[in-house]
Amino acid sequence: MFPPKFDYERPDSLDAALDALAAEGAVPLAGGHDLLPLLKARERDPDTVVDLGGLAELRGVERVVTDEGATERLSIGALTTDADLLDADPAGVEGLLDATRAVGDAQIRNRGTVGGNLAAAHPASDIPAATLAGDARLHLVGPDGDRTVPAGEFATGDHETVREGDELLTRVSLPLSPTAGSAYRRKTHPSTGYASVGVAARVEVVDGVVTDPRVAAVGLCDAPTRLEAVENELDGADAGAPVETVAAAAERAGERVDGSVREDHVVSAEQRRATLPTYAEQAISSAVARAVGREGVGA
Repeated sequence: MFPPKFDYERPDSLDAALDALAAEGAVPLAGGHDLLPLLKARERDPDTVVDLGGLAELRGVERVVTDEGATERLSIGALTTDADLLDADPAGVEGLLDATRAVGDAQIRNRGTVGGNLAAAHPASDIPAATLAGDARLHLVGPDGDRTVPAGEFATGDHETVREGDELLTRVSLPLSPTAGSAYRRKTHPSTGYASVGVAARVEVVDGVVTDPRVAAVGLCDAPTRLEAVENELDGADAGAPVETVAAAAERAGERVDGSVREDHVVSAEQRRATLPTYAEQAISSAVARAVGREGVGA
């Protein structure tokens, strides 16, 4: 099907892009993998499509120091493509790299952007799991200025976020730690190619003890979900006995999950719940192993 008629703008600066998006009926275009199918299906009928491809300042990956040198974060421009993030191969965010490798195929990763993936808020998209488990911050700018939103507060439902229509997501930042490890594992949906269940985990290991565990799932509910029962089981556990520790924690993956579990004609809610512990165990095991290895290097 052909998309509806619309005006097209390609601004060459962030200010010009914000001006264009302030117009009624304007929508942003990043990689296009979410917007273009909606246009072709006539599920979106914008007056103007604002192509963000000319905004070079929203690309790139860099390490930044904050809090007077006390904290180091990885900053990723929202228009950085998945392929460019993987090529940069930044240390300390292995879970995010795992999730990015799981996105589509090479063609999609060459065009799709990190920010576009997050802004689309597909319930089964991989990157939101890694940003939630990684305690990421999403940085937005709009007519009223800048604001920062924790990853856990950004997506509110199926293709729904707190981003206003005249705002742009400019970058994503994640904390870096020499004692942390992270990972992402998923069960691929046999029909859509998205995750039927995907789990990201990030842990710190200090003196052989697991601390500050964060575990998040996608594909399960309409928005990325923290698995708090798993986190509680992991916190303070002995990282030297990962098999027993992780298995016990993963068995609690289905507890205290907020919201209804998604289902479709191929994968039922029961199947998602049943496979969740397996992929939680895989993600946590890899995260702990990476953290233990990093702690050993720093010892």
